[in-house]
Amino acid sequence: MVACRIRITGLVQGVGFRPTVWRLAQACSIAGTVRNDGAGVLIDAWGSEAALDAFQQQLQTDIPPLARLDALHISPLATVCPHPDFRIIASASGEIHTGIVADAAMCPACRADIFDPKNRRYRYPFTNCTHCGPRLSIVQRIPYDRANTSMADFSQCPECLHEYTDPAERRFHAQPNACASCGPHVWLENSAGQGISPAVTERDCLDTASRLLREGNILAVMGLGGVHLVCDASNEIAVATLRQRKRRYQKALALMARDLDVIQRYCHVSEAEAILLHSKYAPIVLLERRVGGAQAIPSVALSIAPKQHSLGFMLPYTPLHALLLESWDTPLVMTSANLSEEPQCISVAETRERMQSIADYLLLHNRPIVNRVDDSVTRILAGKPRLLRRARGYAPETLALPVDFATAPALLAMGGELKNTFALLRDGQAILSQHLGDLEDARTWREYEHTLQLYHDLFEHQPQAMVVDKHPGYRSTQWGQQWAKQQGLPLIEVQHHHAHVAACLADNGWGRNDGKVLGIVLDGLGYGDDGTLWGGEFLLADYATYQRVGHFKPMAMPGGTQAILQPWRNTWAHLHALGWPEVVEEFADLELIQYLQQQPLATLETMLARGLNAPLSSSCGRLFDAVAAALDCNRASISYEGQAAIELEALAPACLLNIVPAYPFTIAKNAADRWEIDPAPLWYALLKDLQTGYCREAIAAQFHQGLIHVVVDLAQRVCVEYPDIQAVALSGGVFQNAPLFVGVQRRLESAGLRVLTHQHVPSNDGGIALGQAVIGATTQM
Repeated sequence: MVACRIRITGLVQGVGFRPTVWRLAQACSIAGTVRNDGAGVLIDAWGSEAALDAFQQQLQTDIPPLARLDALHISPLATVCPHPDFRIIASASGEIHTGIVADAAMCPACRADIFDPKNRRYRYPFTNCTHCGPRLSIVQRIPYDRANTSMADFSQCPECLHEYTDPAERRFHAQPNACASCGPHVWLENSAGQGISPAVTERDCLDTASRLLREGNILAVMGLGGVHLVCDASNEIAVATLRQRKRRYQKALALMARDLDVIQRYCHVSEAEAILLHSKYAPIVLLERRVGGAQAIPSVALSIAPKQHSLGFMLPYTPLHALLLESWDTPLVMTSANLSEEPQCISVAETRERMQSIADYLLLHNRPIVNRVDDSVTRILAGKPRLLRRARGYAPETLALPVDFATAPALLAMGGELKNTFALLRDGQAILSQHLGDLEDARTWREYEHTLQLYHDLFEHQPQAMVVDKHPGYRSTQWGQQWAKQQGLPLIEVQHHHAHVAACLADNGWGRNDGKVLGIVLDGLGYGDDGTLWGGEFLLADYATYQRVGHFKPMAMPGGTQAILQPWRNTWAHLHALGWPEVVEEFADLELIQYLQQQPLATLETMLARGLNAPLSSSCGRLFDAVAAALDCNRASISYEGQAAIELEALAPACLLNIVPAYPFTIAKNAADRWEIDPAPLWYALLKDLQTGYCREAIAAQFHQGLIHVVVDLAQRVCVEYPDIQAVALSGGVFQNAPLFVGVQRRLESAGLRVLTHQHVPSNDGGIALGQAVIGATTQM
């Protein structure tokens, strides 16, 4: 008999890994022990050499569905086996090096349990097992044991305890394991806090809640990582009331449907989209809406996602949601319980306080939500899932970095101001937080501080340096500066768009010695090295350095932030650059020009002349706003970030994108010897098309085509000028635009260039903390 110690690291706690080890050991006639500790899973094994070889091989191939094995280290063991069988022993504490598994969608077996009248968990809304259920949302400490979660106060009944302690059971050490006899429960109350009892014909309060929804009421439903506001998506009055109360007047609302058949009545669903909807992540997936015919979506859907041709759908990912939707052949609105742009509620007390004037009824439960985790949002582009918001189902799973980051010091990267996430770097891996939101909001800022402390405690993370965005006005930057000063840590400032490129590189496993890339970063705004605001950048970059080799022509933003909120200001800035008097003379008959003449242009002229509150920006996002406003897409003002650009994308029909000609741009070297894209020719062509009555849809399509052509044209020129470029990396929130992203990627690949794109983190600012972390690590290695 020989013996060995096997150390397994990765996502191996709370996923049924130990019972899997136990079953494999039984099958291979192995004696020994397995336990959790701060580093992962530790196995001491005794057996024949052949048995140990087979055991070690199966450990790498027969892992549970939620597990991820990052490394398996084997060392000889010189002790005598203490017993003849294989046992699961108590967890050990120690320095934390293991990861936390993300919350996982309800598995098919648990779904079968809750709909089986003969099962003791029939209609129990907190059913789970080691293959599904809450993880991050309930964990307080590592190791992930019941005592370290919000289930600690629920003592298991004899039947649940048997499942929990028997390695042969599916619920062995499923930490949230419970049933109706011993676990959390759900109840229904009105906005005044009075309990609502089910009617005689109703089985439970979930049936009552379903009836109240059919009657047109709005419910606050406490779920997995937060509370949702829910109403009947086919009830025009209910949706309008929800929008008014929530103050979310135009931004699209997420939908949840009972099953894929319901979704397919409303949207086209590809095989890749269906797989994503049914995955353990169960994200919101943006799907193309059906139009016309017998299967047409009801007209109310237009108020669900105004001026858009896609809808965001998800499937029930908890038993509570599945039971609530059991009898629904139409979708429910499932949006976060908050006022617009605030973080969603997570506690009973908070829901009662904040939702009193928004929800008619509250469906609550007493399993505390420790950590707020929003729904993730994805979109299939070029055949692959692309994250728009990384949260439930994905965070905080570790992201493996290229092997040459294995010796990187522990760092904390603070992220940006909008769509904030932060990142911990340690042990050659990055831990990216769940989506936290826009730090301009006071409640979100408090949530940011809370989550930073939580991750610090969970992972016992001691950063050796702080990494922040160069923008001095970002609250995340200011907090990082303060933290670094208090702790005496090095502070590393990273340029915003360099972080975007680096995030894309890390997302693709790009090594530190794999060479330079051309990073094309198209976004809203980022603080530039020259004091202007960048946002349409072509950077020759690796992790260590970057060189700005091209960009869009800088344009004034009259009114600064007001130019973001009122898109017409960007249109006027572009036309002013052409020569406003000449534009007025030639196109005076255009409604657009007449609209602009009614605005306070004298004030804007003064701003530009004196350089007051009119910063220059090369932002591609602002160019989208300018064109959108010209086509009267939310010209006067927007109610949510990126609205004008989103509606401009929706205005361009897919059927026209490869048919219409491309609007012209010019490319030339500027005085700084950098390539510069000038949209001036675009504006002359666009105004003439408006003058001749050309349809808005075709104009929108020509703009997209023109942008695709000029971006690829400049990329090819730069690659010729710098022949050591190894690939082109696409990043920035503008690349969430489907026709632009797909068009640029395909044309670059057709030109023989290697293209790197985001897959595991968003291309928007939700991914830049990863880029900050790897850039910071590079400076310290």
